[in-house]
Amino acid sequence: MRRGWLLGGAALALCSTLVMAQQRPESLLPPGFDDPAPAPTASPTPRPQQPDPSTPAPSTGTPVVQPLPGAGAGTPAAVPDLPIPGNLPSLEELEKLDTDELDELLGLKPKFDIPPAARRSTERVGLLDMAEGGLPTASLANQPAALVRAALAGTKRPLVSRWGHIMLRRALASRLEAPSGMDPVEFAALRARVLNTMGEWAVARALAQDVDTGNWNGALTNAAFDSYLHTADLVGICPRVQVGSHSREDAQWEMARSICTAYSGQGARAGSDLSRMLSRGRADPIDVLLAQRFAGAAGDGRRAVNLEWEEVRELTPWRFALANAVGAEIPESLLANPSPTLQRMAAIAPMLPLSQRLDGAQRAAREGILSAGAFVDLYAELRAEGAQEGDAARVAARLRDAYVLADPAARVAAIKDVWGGADPDYGRLVLTAYAAARLEPDEALLDDAPALIASMLAAGLERDALRWASLVPQGSEGWALLVFAQPNRATPVSSGAFDSFSGNDESAGQRKSAFLLAGLAGLGRIEDGAVEGFAADLGADFSRETRWSALIDQAADSGNPGLVALLAGVGMQGSSWERMTPRHLYHIVSALNRVGMTAEARMIAAEAVARG
Repeated sequence: MRRGWLLGGAALALCSTLVMAQQRPESLLPPGFDDPAPAPTASPTPRPQQPDPSTPAPSTGTPVVQPLPGAGAGTPAAVPDLPIPGNLPSLEELEKLDTDELDELLGLKPKFDIPPAARRSTERVGLLDMAEGGLPTASLANQPAALVRAALAGTKRPLVSRWGHIMLRRALASRLEAPSGMDPVEFAALRARVLNTMGEWAVARALAQDVDTGNWNGALTNAAFDSYLHTADLVGICPRVQVGSHSREDAQWEMARSICTAYSGQGARAGSDLSRMLSRGRADPIDVLLAQRFAGAAGDGRRAVNLEWEEVRELTPWRFALANAVGAEIPESLLANPSPTLQRMAAIAPMLPLSQRLDGAQRAAREGILSAGAFVDLYAELRAEGAQEGDAARVAARLRDAYVLADPAARVAAIKDVWGGADPDYGRLVLTAYAAARLEPDEALLDDAPALIASMLAAGLERDALRWASLVPQGSEGWALLVFAQPNRATPVSSGAFDSFSGNDESAGQRKSAFLLAGLAGLGRIEDGAVEGFAADLGADFSRETRWSALIDQAADSGNPGLVALLAGVGMQGSSWERMTPRHLYHIVSALNRVGMTAEARMIAAEAVARG
């Protein structure tokens, strides 16, 4: 009935408009311009004039209404029923929709947030051009989409190798064309997800930003959301929330949408939405309270939000990120044993105290997220702040001694103090790389040469490490590392030299020897015919083929560095070097070497020996 009244009202308004148009004709010309000019004639004798039948009678004020097309003469025009969508909500449902949902329902929500002339092509997406160290643009353009998709989807965990991490990050961040038959946005989404998995959220965020928000699909939206959350930059997702359809309906997305509403100047509405979520139990109370505190920072919120941590038993990335963003204090009990994800987040969070960042920074340096220079800078900043107490302050002081003391032996002692023991964390080797490179090679320091060389190679300082080549004895661990540090080697390693190293190898299961053999065989730096015999002695089988090894060998045979890098990442997943096998290392080093990525192959092999 309501619809009938509305339609009848529309018809009445239409008819009234037509009537008024006939009663009040208006000319667009100035006065006098629409009057006909009089013809010049002689003055006739006045006489009565007869009316002309062809001239219409003067109007008496009665409106003339033209019938609508399709209506019979004298019959009022029928107004057709307007089509109503079948999914149109009821009046009660419409009243519950917010403005964003109503705009989306009516198709009024914009699909792009930039003008057409400024939109970017998705033909090539990435951060590193080939001139900047990236891979060739067409590295994957002619590869099967299914194979590239499987390689990216199969990388679900961080890599065991620092240098493998650096290599894969470079490949994923390169400015690349999508494989044949794959949508460029899907390709960007797959790459961003792998970067998130590796803890490279800042790089994943930049990669997502290289695609216009209006072109994002659901997978890229999810990857971008994760990258913004883990970098405590949640408002970065607001353009996607405000442009296009809502692709998610989970509680975190709804809270993010309310936060974006607050930062768009609608603080009252955002507060109402979040209060409704809290009362309905849509998410854990602490999550909603943190969202309210974050939204209140937009400036319109005027009420205090009391964060209640008493019932919280787990510190999630959402809680950690939002608490850090708003400067809220997290209870020490929740920070006591942070997960690896929270450690990686802390390492790159500039708002945190240095003491809290340094624990995470050690993991980030070990995994390849932080460079040696960035890690040193954190301790230098701590030292500049004048910190005197605690383990971090002690390490900062000894690290400074490793650079400035005059006596080389004293500097080595300081470096060893930074390492913290006979079996130091690899992250500490990264920290002392530049201090070790400042030492002059000396026979008095040969006992520490293997660890010093491993420290230098952890940062890629191969030229500094090679200065020790004339001092380290053949068959020692320092010698084994320098075999890989050499960019080019004229002669292969002899069987006697390798046998000498293997005889002195005290690692569990002689894993260092097995990794050394795998690296030498992959690079072709050992005598012909020696590999099979040593492999049998060490229990390593380089000839056994799997689906993965066949694929990476085929990619190497075709000379494709991009595909080899992706497949190498698949083969290096794990939580520690105990997950790496000599057979996997052999195929990775061999494939990288064959496609021109010899530097990466050498550093991965040296790292395997150092950490084996």
